[in-house]
Amino acid sequence: MSTTGIRLHAPAPGWSIAADVVVVGSGVAGLTAALRCEAAGLTTVVVTKARLDDGSTRWAQGGIAAALGEGDTPEQHLDDTLVAGAGLCDEGAVRILVTEGPDAVRRLIETGAHFDESSEGELALAREGGHHRRRIAHAGGDATGAEISRALVEAVHARGLRTIENALVLDLLTDAEGRTAGVTLHVMGEGQHDGVGAVHAPAVVLATGGMGQVFSATTNPSVSTGDGVALALRAGAEVSDLEFVQFHPTVLFLGSEAEGQQPLVSEAVRGEGAHLVDADGVRFMVGRHELAELAPRDIVAKGIMRRMQEQDAEHMFLDARHFGAEMWEHRFPTILAACRANGIDPVTTPIPIAPAAHYASGGVRTDSMGRTTVPGLYACGEVACTGVHGANRLASNSLLEGLVYAERIVEDITASQASDDLHARVPQPVPHPETPEHPLLAPEARFAIQRIMTIGAGVLRSADSLAQAADQLQRLRTEARDALTENGKTAEPGVDTWEATNLLCVARVLVAAALLREETRGCHWREDEPDRDDATWRRHIVVRLNPDRTLAVHTTDTADFPPTRPQEQ
Repeated sequence: MSTTGIRLHAPAPGWSIAADVVVVGSGVAGLTAALRCEAAGLTTVVVTKARLDDGSTRWAQGGIAAALGEGDTPEQHLDDTLVAGAGLCDEGAVRILVTEGPDAVRRLIETGAHFDESSEGELALAREGGHHRRRIAHAGGDATGAEISRALVEAVHARGLRTIENALVLDLLTDAEGRTAGVTLHVMGEGQHDGVGAVHAPAVVLATGGMGQVFSATTNPSVSTGDGVALALRAGAEVSDLEFVQFHPTVLFLGSEAEGQQPLVSEAVRGEGAHLVDADGVRFMVGRHELAELAPRDIVAKGIMRRMQEQDAEHMFLDARHFGAEMWEHRFPTILAACRANGIDPVTTPIPIAPAAHYASGGVRTDSMGRTTVPGLYACGEVACTGVHGANRLASNSLLEGLVYAERIVEDITASQASDDLHARVPQPVPHPETPEHPLLAPEARFAIQRIMTIGAGVLRSADSLAQAADQLQRLRTEARDALTENGKTAEPGVDTWEATNLLCVARVLVAAALLREETRGCHWREDEPDRDDATWRRHIVVRLNPDRTLAVHTTDTADFPPTRPQEQ
């Protein structure tokens, strides 16, 4: 395996620490991996971009899906997941998820997470789109992610894990053989460490979350700028399925000019009986799918967009007035507060909604143990592509995937420690190049990228819109490269310029894959190719970055992922 040699332009590390494992990210996947590593006796460092509880996990409203209810089985959960994934799920990966999921949730409860219970003291399980059973465990009504984050952060503090907060990871360090040797990072603000430094470790777990900020309107927090995917690409790792970005159907509509993170109206609201209606009160999803409002998210998002087109409207409505005040206050207090903060009272008024970028089903390609194509580099959570989600994520499978695959990663790391004496190996990173390898974009390029992606690669795509997006992204890249080539100047290194550069990297891959996939499947909707084409496209698109920064793109032979490490199989 050879690395690209590409790194972000940044100062040389001014400090370093050593560990057995460095976990990048502090959501459910990252903190689960860190806690399990610490329990296994591995010296573990957690690096997170903001505070420990500031990632995407705490924004998860709906819950965590697992076959925990009476009459439910992993096989039924598997069937629902495969249907939602539109023929592209890796069935082996899904089977791991649904069979190991229930016990993983029980261990999460043992860690300290408290889920809502019925009057009989059993888990109060809800239903969401695409599920034929009530299997969604939730907390605080609609504050599941916040509760999970609270429990895991408290456990991290209680066990004294070493954490580095407000730190943007920059690049993967590798040794002379191309194996992982740690990461470089920039710590923002004062603390034990400041500025650019390094954590040297023979194992790195990427759990950096999504890339929703590549679009103008998203449910993702501002930190979700695709940093983990961009890092992995520069390190030579393969990414897959980046064209499958799930647009959540029901995001609070704040106006056509609204940008950045938008309030989510959880799928669970529809699960409890809310109706999607147009301005005339017509339930337009009835007759479009057997599950109507509870169809998989891609189908609901398409139904909303079609109705908006038909009526030349900017948004549709979610009507849950029949819930009454008491149900809103007890089951959905977070959503109720968000609506009222924006001048909407869902107790008396339908909620204006429209789709917005929500979840990346694709990411850094891994195997069943979370291993990427770079030895020693692992990925879990939204940054990873395990094959579980296929072309469209089933509601509330994301938190479960983070749990299950984080635990499997730790199992592999501990096995590597036993067989390769990982604990004793001191990695020797290859030195940074003296000259900058990767030109940086100016901070304002972030907004240009978001506009380009929203117009050209949003919910509705076509060959023309995607080609225009590709050209415009290439223009941004060329301008930055020419500035570096002609006068040796690049944008000043800093969080804003690093984030903009990462966003351009992931946007290029997303558009290239979406342009290549000439069909409509799952949450990839091509207006010019409206039909699903299993004969040609029931396979994955895999991308890696060449040393000259061009993209190497190929497709897999089947819907199953090939091994990430053929020599180790």
